[in-house]
Order: sequence, then C-alpha cells, then structure tokens
Amino acid sequence: MAYIDYYKILGVDKSATQDDIKKAYRKQARKLHPDLNPNDKEAERQFKELNEANEVLSNPENRSKYDKYGENWKHGEEYEKAQQQQRQQYQGGNYGRGFSGAGFGEGEDFSDFFQSMFGGAGGGFGRSSRGSASGKFKGQDVNAELNLNLKDAAKTHQQTFEINGKKVRITIPAGVYDGQQIKLKGHGNPGANGGPNGDLYITFNINPDPDFERAGDDLKTKVTIDLYTAVLGGEVNVNTLEGSVNLKVKAGTQNGTTVRLKGKGFPVYKKEGQSGDLFATYDVKLPTHLTDKQRELFEQLKNS
Repeated sequence: MAYIDYYKILGVDKSATQDDIKKAYRKQARKLHPDLNPNDKEAERQFKELNEANEVLSNPENRSKYDKYGENWKHGEEYEKAQQQQRQQYQGGNYGRGFSGAGFGEGEDFSDFFQSMFGGAGGGFGRSSRGSASGKFKGQDVNAELNLNLKDAAKTHQQTFEINGKKVRITIPAGVYDGQQIKLKGHGNPGANGGPNGDLYITFNINPDPDFERAGDDLKTKVTIDLYTAVLGGEVNVNTLEGSVNLKVKAGTQNGTTVRLKGKGFPVYKKEGQSGDLFATYDVKLPTHLTDKQRELFEQLKNS
C-alpha cells in the first residue's frame, strides 16, 4: 500500500484537533462532492481520498495507529500483539522464531514485520515451538454521520440506515449533542482471513433549529410581544419542545428581558426525566401606521 498523507489531503497539520479535522473535512467535501462536480473524474478521486482520510483521522484510535505505523496502520494491532507474544516466548525461555526470515526482537523495525507478513517472497507467518501465529485481521472501522433535527434529538427514537449493504437499526437516546460519537461493535468492514469485523462509529450532527438555540441542556428562544402587553402586562404564548404554554408578562416589561421556564429545556442525555431550562427573551415590537387618534394619545402620554 502506497503511503497517503491524510493530513495533507485534509489540509491540516498533525497537531490539528478533532474539531479542526471535522471542519476541514466539511469544507472540502462541499467543494468536491460529486453532485457539484458531475462527470469530473479527478474531483471524484479526490472526494474518495478525502473520505478515506476523514474515516481514519476522525477516529482517535485509528488516528493514533496511523501516526505510529503510517500506511500499515490497519495492521498495527497485529504488530503489537505479535511483539507481546514474542516477548512472552523469550521470557519463558523459548527462543523459537515466530516469523520466517527474521527474528522479532525489540530492535526490529515496523516495516520488517509488515514485509514478512504482507509482502516479499517467503513472507508470512512461520512456525515456532509455541505453534503458528494467527493471520486473522480485524476489518477496518467505518465512520458515518447522521443528521438530526433538534426536536428529533430531544426524544428517544429508532432509525434505520444502510452500511456496506446491510441495514443497521439503532436506538438514539434523547439528549444527544452535536458532534457526539457512538460505537457499534462489529458493524464495520469485514475482517480478513476470518478475523472480526471492524466497528462502526456514528457522529451526530444536530441541524440548527428556527425556534430554539441549544446551550448544553438549556434552550434559548425569542418571544415577540406588542408594546401594549409590555406596558400593561398580560399573557403571551410560548413554544416549548413539548408544546406551547401561556406565560404571564409583567407590566412594564423592558425589551430584551429574559425569563426562565424551569425544566422546559433539552433532555439530559441518558438521565430520564431530567431536562435543562428554557430561557425566553422578550422582543418588544413597536406599533406602526398609527391612526390620528392613537398618535394623539401618545402625545398626551408624552406630555403628561
């Protein structure tokens, strides 16, 4: 496998945070998406490389392996297991060779190991007095993104989607947050030589909502009231995630006044029955197109 610099493909350096990687991927994906570049083979190739880079670097575990083993990152776990096995053999007084063509000591280079396993004549596992080493490899992990509306993220529900030709049904707990990632064991790519499947990592993207702004487990919303209600007091209808409620407005309410509706915010993740608060900010609208009589009354108030 030729070495591909995933950091270069995403346009970030090795010190980039997970958030930096996510932003870089989204920015380039918008430019290279096939829908925006029909019949453009080069854009299609770059888009595939971009997705491959994102699948590796957006997963902290895979990123760590890639940083350590480069193009052989998929088999890094096997290298570490084999190295541990060889140490145990030496510690137990068994000096048989675990791999054909070379011993496997502390000083052996990663590339020697991968070459003996995957490339070159005579490569592959050899016999030791402890038996043959396993050639089974775990499949590659898969990263996927799932877009949710804010109101959907506020309730526990099930969704079905397709990965690698298979339908996967998951239960999404109420309260998931934007950027949150969950792991589905064994739902990634198939393993090699009878090895286990990789895992599926799903990242939730919560779409902006026209009515509410989320801040942790709290919600913010704007409520429009007319001048007369602000001055004299009254009631106003306020939307919440669970429906609308009537809220009393105090006389003399100023524009920008914020009131709290306790327990009417966003559900707390995996804490059933608990929710944040809803903060409603009043937006006082001044009357327009006054009649002569109304203008006269305002003049009287002004001069009183």
